[in-house]
Amino acid sequence: MLLLQVFGIGIVAGMRTMMPLVMLSWAARLGVLHLENTSLAFLGAAWAPWACSAAGIAELVADKLPFMPSRKTPPQFGARIVTGTFGGIVLGLAGGSLPLGICGGAAGAIVGTLFWAWARGKMAEVYGKDMPAALTEDVAAIVLGLVTSGLLY
Repeated sequence: MLLLQVFGIGIVAGMRTMMPLVMLSWAARLGVLHLENTSLAFLGAAWAPWACSAAGIAELVADKLPFMPSRKTPPQFGARIVTGTFGGIVLGLAGGSLPLGICGGAAGAIVGTLFWAWARGKMAEVYGKDMPAALTEDVAAIVLGLVTSGLLY
């Protein structure tokens, strides 16, 4: 189960870079994830989910701008791997397997980035424009983020 969870949070990062941080900080704040007495306990601080949510909302808006680069360019791809790996570390630490968290989060971020770049392109073809595809991806990222963080199940 932990492998699916960490891989899933990596996929979320491949969809929206900041979404794992949003979901995991809320999960820590609400007591769903127990990070007390770890180096990641700051995620449960009162300010953390609000700061992460502000960054996540900014990303949701910025993603729709026509001049935003592809998620597959090195800086964007790298950022997704970093946040996916971080999300895997958080879940792995809480779940008792840090190595599994690191590997699963990174692998999920790579798969999620490549798959969702392709899927969004296909959805944009079907819809005839990118905005509905982007909004569909937003919803999928939020739902998968809620499930993999433990906030929804």
